[in-house]
Amino acid sequence: MVDVKPLRYFVTLAETRHFGRAAARLNLSQPPLSRQLAALEASLGVTLIERNSRSVTLTAAGARFYADAKAILAAIDQAGRNARAAVLGERGELTIGFTMCAAYSVLPTYARRYGAAFPDVTLNLREIVSNDLAPQVLDGQLDAAIMLSGAPPHGLAARTVLTEPLCVALPRRHPLARARRLAIAQLAHEPFVIAAREVGEGLHTTIVEHCRTGGFEPDVRFEVRLQQTVLSLVDEGAGVALVPTSMQRAQLAGVVFKSLAQAPSISQVLVWLATNRNPCLARFLELVEQATNENGLHGVAVQAAEGGHQRAL
Repeated sequence: MVDVKPLRYFVTLAETRHFGRAAARLNLSQPPLSRQLAALEASLGVTLIERNSRSVTLTAAGARFYADAKAILAAIDQAGRNARAAVLGERGELTIGFTMCAAYSVLPTYARRYGAAFPDVTLNLREIVSNDLAPQVLDGQLDAAIMLSGAPPHGLAARTVLTEPLCVALPRRHPLARARRLAIAQLAHEPFVIAAREVGEGLHTTIVEHCRTGGFEPDVRFEVRLQQTVLSLVDEGAGVALVPTSMQRAQLAGVVFKSLAQAPSISQVLVWLATNRNPCLARFLELVEQATNENGLHGVAVQAAEGGHQRAL
């Protein structure tokens, strides 16, 4: 490590303008301080101070060196603070992937709280379809991801952060739009818009299996990649959909949301690589645990209500 003691000795002398006072501040006797300053001048090949029996005066070279030495010491001190902050996860970079469902539920809370707690960490947020998230965590493109439930691949740790019921999304002019609550059997003859299996297998399977409990196979007219597209097609009257309740926050004018009797639930899961040593990730996991414990797994879901309005659970 670079020896900065001579710089600190010189800066202290320049500020006190007295060998005795400088030595006292540095916890040194005066002779070692004098030798250190003489050696510094010799190494630089310039005279930094003019000495007399009572005080010290900086030469022109000394005044310039004082300003530069102070800047160097400040930079070294800051570098040390930065290194310690990085070890503690207070500085650095964190990349989180998420689905649109997370964007309308847990992610805004996590981002706000993490940003407030760690303003010097660069937080990168990437919206990605659910089935693509785990592979990107495994190959290091993402530090963590919030995805729809399903068995995480080997090597990933997981924590459920939200469980919420599915609700029915209907075109506003649909004959069932006036109902307070729907049973799945009432949708038996409706065209469905559904998330494709290859982008959200857990959600796709949950929807299909719940339709079967109502005695029918869903008439799937459109399979799409994004929940926003699901709602856009419902908005255009192309079909009905079962969506996570938090998707009500999309607030499309032509869509109403109805609660579903005996509704199945879908969970969102935070996954991360168990061997990831990014200290910023450790701080994020602590924050998620705290938020989940405060709110419970249902704390940020919304309840389907007549007319598509929302209320906190």
